[in-house]
Amino acid sequence: MTAIVYLAGPGVFRPDAHDLAQAQKALCRRHGFEPLHPADPPASQFAARPAPESARIYGANLEMIRRADALLADLDPFRGPEADPGTAFEIGFAAALGKPVVGYVAAPDCVRQRVARLHGPIARCPDTGAWRDRDGNLIEDFGHPANLMLAEACAAIVAGGLEAALLWLRERDAALRAGLGTRAGESLRGFAIER
Repeated sequence: MTAIVYLAGPGVFRPDAHDLAQAQKALCRRHGFEPLHPADPPASQFAARPAPESARIYGANLEMIRRADALLADLDPFRGPEADPGTAFEIGFAAALGKPVVGYVAAPDCVRQRVARLHGPIARCPDTGAWRDRDGNLIEDFGHPANLMLAEACAAIVAGGLEAALLWLRERDAALRAGLGTRAGESLRGFAIER
């Protein structure tokens, strides 16, 4: 049976959103996964009800996450140094349902490095040794490429984009099916960057 993956990320906001969605779905199929994408039309049950457009999109996306076996999340910065807030919500929803989540980033910068690059300058507090951004706010410094709540919700965060995440998931899925590990979401939880 083909595993179903939900593709979370801010690509739906890009000018080339339709073409990107088609390319991402084709890539998933090439790697043996059936994709569900937030750019897909809302499921008929949500399209038929009289609700504002945002409520239909919200309901359809949650239903797709429920149907998925796993969620793949684009954690690259979006409109600032952190991941898209909609993607963050979808990660939390999938994690609450017990679905394995695999995050992906283009480059394995940690949060501190990313904040310095996109929201700097940063400074180390002489009294505590903690890092602060240009507004004086504390910067998480756990070595994760995303906020700790996102990083800890992911079975892995891989560098290299969607294809790297698909390869990671396919490899782990094959190992689990061969009896070389336990279910994803149990032994695979925790943070890792793999290239």
